[in-house]
Amino acid sequence: MLRCFTILALFAGMTVGAAALAAEPTTAQLTIKNRMFTVQELTLPANTKVKLVVENQDSIPAEFESYDLSREVVVPGHSSIVVYLGPLPPGKYNFFNDFNHAAQGWVVVAKPSQAKTGE
Repeated sequence: MLRCFTILALFAGMTVGAAALAAEPTTAQLTIKNRMFTVQELTLPANTKVKLVVENQDSIPAEFESYDLSREVVVPGHSSIVVYLGPLPPGKYNFFNDFNHAAQGWVVVAKPSQAKTGE
C-alpha cells in the first residue's frame, strides 16, 4: 500500500511539474544603456503572456513606463526587473523611460508566426 501511494505521489508531482513548465511565459529582454533603450521596437507574440526582463546597465536609475501597457517600474542602476505583459491583442504599445523622455520605444504585438523575442 505504501509503495502504491509513493508511486502515485511521484506521478502527481511529475504531472504538476510538467504543467508548471508548460505554463512558463515567453521571455523577452530589454536593455537600458546610456539612458536609452537598446531596442526601440520589441516584437512579441499576440495572445501570449510574456516575461519581460528589463536590464539597466547604467549606474543611475531608470524607469520602464507605459501608459498603453499600464506599467510603471523603477529599474535601479546595474540591476534588472521583471515585468509580465499580456496576453495582448495585436497592436503597437509605447513605452518610455520617465527619467529621460528621449528614451522611448514600442512593443509591437504580432501574430505568433510574425513575432520574435529577446532582441
